[in-house]
Amino acid sequence: MATIELSRPGVDAAAHAARLREAYGAGAIPPLQTAVPGASIDDAYAIQAANTAFWIAAGRVPVGAKIGLTAKAVQKQLGVDQPDFGILFADMAVDDDDSVVAGRLLQPKVEAEIAFVIDRPVDVARLTTAELLGAVAYALPAIEIVDSRIADWKIGIVDTIADNASSGLFVLGTTPVAVENLDLRLCGMVLEKNGEPVSFGAGAACLGNPLHALGWLARKMAAVGHPLDAGDIVLSGALGPMVAVEPGDRIEARIEGLGSVRVGFAR
Repeated sequence: MATIELSRPGVDAAAHAARLREAYGAGAIPPLQTAVPGASIDDAYAIQAANTAFWIAAGRVPVGAKIGLTAKAVQKQLGVDQPDFGILFADMAVDDDDSVVAGRLLQPKVEAEIAFVIDRPVDVARLTTAELLGAVAYALPAIEIVDSRIADWKIGIVDTIADNASSGLFVLGTTPVAVENLDLRLCGMVLEKNGEPVSFGAGAACLGNPLHALGWLARKMAAVGHPLDAGDIVLSGALGPMVAVEPGDRIEARIEGLGSVRVGFAR
């Protein structure tokens, strides 16, 4: 991951990155925007990049990226006009129908998404719908387990970007589906908690179509020097509202044309 230049001098990206890393074990911290008034989106990505570099040096293996803020209502709430991204690491993956150990996350929430697995490098110089479809090996249903190192989820755009796009863990289904067999815009989603439907949505909730989100990410990752490549996993963004979870909960997401995926949270 290439380092993103700070938009202004005086922001110590390494120091704020270290604060976020410590929060994983020590507990959530106050919003970064409180500590760094006026911090910009570029500042936030610089903090994220500092942690990405630290984790890779420590042995964590990147396996793709996640897209956040794909709902227009959430963008409006945070005062932005574009999504954000974070890095997925291999140790964030949870097997379908497995359980998350209690205490592994600070304040988890879940959302249902469509995951793409990339077949070959995406050519951003000719980034058409056809190019995106040709670059995707297959799609899978996914549950993203988001988390925040910011106390009480009181996040602004700087907080969530710096915090690796509020990433936590992710769960992928196990039956690949060719994207040409899917209506990505209209595929419906139901997310259940303990057998009760708690979130509904469709592909159109994700920037109008999950492929649009994938195109945005392809451009962004190329711009920061880490283009999407064969084997990368992309979580394309929430299909409906995220839902808070507690120990003992069981979650199942069903997406039309893709099947289902499940995860539990141990007591």
